[in-house]
Amino acid sequence: MSEHGSFTNEPSLFDDGEETQSGRSVVRIAGVAALGGLLFGYDSAVINGAVSAIEDKFEVGSTTLGFAVASVLLGAATGAMTAGKFADKFGRLYMMKVAAILFFVSAFGAGLAVNLEMFVFFRIVGGFGVGVASVIAPAYIAEISPARIRGRLGSLQQLAIVSGIFISLLVDYLLAHIAGGSRETLWLGLEAWRWMFIAMAVPSIAYGLLALTIPESPRYLVASHRIPEARKVLALLLGEKNLEITIDRIKRTLSQEKPPSWRDLRTPAGGLIPIVWVGLALSVFQQAVGINVIFYYSNVLWEAVGFDESSSFIITVITSVVNIATTLIAIALVDKVGRKPLLLVGSAGMAVTLATMAVIFGTTPIGDDGVPHLSGVTGPIALIAANLFVVAFGMSWGPVVWVLLGEMFPNRIRAAALSFAAGGQWVANWIITVTFPSLKDLSLGLAYGMYATFAILSLLFVMKWVRETKGVTLEDMQGELPGQTKSVS
Repeated sequence: MSEHGSFTNEPSLFDDGEETQSGRSVVRIAGVAALGGLLFGYDSAVINGAVSAIEDKFEVGSTTLGFAVASVLLGAATGAMTAGKFADKFGRLYMMKVAAILFFVSAFGAGLAVNLEMFVFFRIVGGFGVGVASVIAPAYIAEISPARIRGRLGSLQQLAIVSGIFISLLVDYLLAHIAGGSRETLWLGLEAWRWMFIAMAVPSIAYGLLALTIPESPRYLVASHRIPEARKVLALLLGEKNLEITIDRIKRTLSQEKPPSWRDLRTPAGGLIPIVWVGLALSVFQQAVGINVIFYYSNVLWEAVGFDESSSFIITVITSVVNIATTLIAIALVDKVGRKPLLLVGSAGMAVTLATMAVIFGTTPIGDDGVPHLSGVTGPIALIAANLFVVAFGMSWGPVVWVLLGEMFPNRIRAAALSFAAGGQWVANWIITVTFPSLKDLSLGLAYGMYATFAILSLLFVMKWVRETKGVTLEDMQGELPGQTKSVS
């Protein structure tokens, strides 16, 4: 992403296939960049342990509660859609530091909120940081990564996200356990649920400090005419061999570009370019299957079907561990098996498990309190289905969509298309999140049936429209643009 063009336009910086000690540097640099995903995951999921307490503290109904939980996603959509432009102007590292500051401010603002309006405002602030991180990290990682391992390094973003989810849920559990409940007072006269948000200040500081230890993208440096700095970074990544050739290649690609614009995403007839539709649909399907219902509302969900708060916390933590394990599987497979096969297997698995949950929750008798109460084998089956759903998602749609969004778009539109698709992802996430409390009150079976339908549609979509990108250099990722006839299917 540069002031002259798009994210990651330079062909792989390691096209010669040379194995040097620079490989370790690339992994370390990509790992630090991916820490934005850890905060992304933490900030998104920390609300889980606080939902019931917030509902009681601010005395809100299902619709208002859904909006409060989903408010972080409004900021995320805005951050995602504007991150590309700001990073083109100020650089990737600058935006990483901005995201860290936003996370820090949000941690204390939400944790110390005296009313629902204040809480929502600071959640939106943190959401803006989430949106920035969701765009900058995959783009930066794709830009510095060799094609042969770009999928694995790109998957570090999802690994960091699910690790952040795990840490936030574990912190939620520990704080609630120490206090005797999320609503109980813990330290300094503050309830446990408030400390769940305040604790996010620790990883935000770590992210900001570690961002000081990695280099700016060499491509951005060349675009900004900071050639000596670019040469130093390339030497770190590549060694001393062929530095001038690499710099010349970057200059050539930059000279062929113009500033990214959402206008470039349209065909002459006024519609979106097909490859942009593909990226947007991948983003929407990733959220429409309801994965974040598990991580935003699982405590409320399991309490609603008969588990106490402590057991619900433990179930949620276990689910997040399963999510991390399956993401590691995806990282091991994505550059061997490919992107498309993983998506297909994941869609099939999600469809079966979500349909199972829909049947169980849809046929379970409703108690006098207005919620279904699982009995006999239905409880264990629901738990197994929920965790297998996370397995199916974690080894496929979770990491693979982020990999594809970082690499699938043609050079000329990469920045604009990535921001557009990421923005669409957050909007879809917001819709799913804000509607779940009302759907839960209406029918859990209906909610999971709807998510299962989206999983089936995602399977059909991948079969028809998604193009395999395994091992393809960014320079060859041309997709289908106006005047081209290359298929994206």
